[in-house]
Amino acid sequence: MNKLMLFIHKTGSPPWFYENSGRLLPWIWGLFFALAATGLYLGLLQAPPDYLQGESARIMYVHVPSAYLSMMIYALMATMGFVGLVWHIRIAEILMISSAPIGATFTALALFTGAVWGKPTWGTYWVWDARLTSELILLFLYFGVMGLYSAYDEPRKAARAAALLALVGVVNLPIIHFSVTWWNTLHQPPSLTTDGSSIHPSMLVPMLVMLFAWKVFYLGNLITRARLRLLEQDQRKRWVAHALGRGGN
Repeated sequence: MNKLMLFIHKTGSPPWFYENSGRLLPWIWGLFFALAATGLYLGLLQAPPDYLQGESARIMYVHVPSAYLSMMIYALMATMGFVGLVWHIRIAEILMISSAPIGATFTALALFTGAVWGKPTWGTYWVWDARLTSELILLFLYFGVMGLYSAYDEPRKAARAAALLALVGVVNLPIIHFSVTWWNTLHQPPSLTTDGSSIHPSMLVPMLVMLFAWKVFYLGNLITRARLRLLEQDQRKRWVAHALGRGGN
């Protein structure tokens, strides 16, 4: 077995994951609160209002990072599902299903803030726009993954079924991303691209800070949920009694 596979299987060990992830959690949550406070302060108090949309554009500091995370988390969820299917690593399966409710929350937040933003900008809360519709489908895919997992009593079978659905749903991600260029839509083109950004630095910096804050939030929430699910599944195993007996990190 090569070094990479040894590392993957080592980090996939439930006792190793539980112990070492617990050490990281306080730092992760501390970093999140610092970033979120900084990003909200810069975005809500320091950044100037948009020259066209005025103060209503400030919602983009939550909307844009939430929309980005909704797609990023789904891609990671599908990747972890693939790892679980191919290498049968249980931690990957647990991380996959633990990602689903977080991704669904970010997707719902992106849809809600987009609707609030759309009312003063477009004159309506919702249109069956290509970007909005494909983002709504993403929310249903998250619900589908969670529902399918819950339909099985055995966690390993549930994880395999949910992973297959997650992999099929990946086809929706490029549709979301390229919808504003493939079709005529009310939604504005992407502000952040590989060629740079069309946003002024005074508005770009708080958005990037909030984007990083949301990523850290996902990591902390994911680890917390995965640890709880792992304890629930392994509650009768010796390593759980040992971990909880010494405080469990």
